[in-house]
Amino acid sequence: MRRPIVIGNWKMNGDYAANRELLTGLVEQWTGVHQAEVAVCPPFVYLAQAAELLENTNIGFGSQDISKQASGAYTGEVSGPMLSDVGCRYALVGHSERREYHGETSQLVAEKFQAALDNGLIPVLCVGESLEDREAGKTFDVVGAQLLAVIEHCGLAGVAKGIIAYEPIWAIGTGKTATPEMAQDVHSYIREVMGPEGDSVRILYGGSVKPDSAEGLFGQKDIDGALVGGASLNADDFVAICRAAE
Repeated sequence: MRRPIVIGNWKMNGDYAANRELLTGLVEQWTGVHQAEVAVCPPFVYLAQAAELLENTNIGFGSQDISKQASGAYTGEVSGPMLSDVGCRYALVGHSERREYHGETSQLVAEKFQAALDNGLIPVLCVGESLEDREAGKTFDVVGAQLLAVIEHCGLAGVAKGIIAYEPIWAIGTGKTATPEMAQDVHSYIREVMGPEGDSVRILYGGSVKPDSAEGLFGQKDIDGALVGGASLNADDFVAICRAAE
């Protein structure tokens, strides 16, 4: 049985005071034993703060990116060994904003996925199509190509050690969201591409998930949780989404 998981991606938001208030609020509202796993991904510079405030809690944390390199002359990069050293459990790879604004190719994403595995991190592979792709009927082609690039590099068993997040680009930060049925169709396709590993891999939905849309999405059989953007910056909203995943 796949354990639900909800991950908050803070993107480039936060400061020491706001982070403390947010994380303290999350910890207070997410005490005890839960069916759903919960984690947050702050900006790199606040990972140490997250490590401190989330110590001995049931909330994990991870990074928003990872270098494919382990060490060396790569200015501005943050490596897998460093993320493991600071206590990260997860690493996002291939987020649409990394692909769009930093020109990350599917090959580079595959190498970052492997770097996370090599350092004991759980990679969260983001895949998704643009509005243009969807309207052209290319959703499965685009998502399939992004996924196959990682499968070819890391193998099916390697990809199954991570988590996959389907994030339709047209629904990120736009207020739009795929209907539960639209999301389910793509999640089912991803499971099909994963072949024999499809039943075990966790697949999250990540496209402007809100408290009022979470329950319908999580009611779909192939949606195992969410990668949450803006709503993860509000403790009450994020916890409401986490509770919907239980």
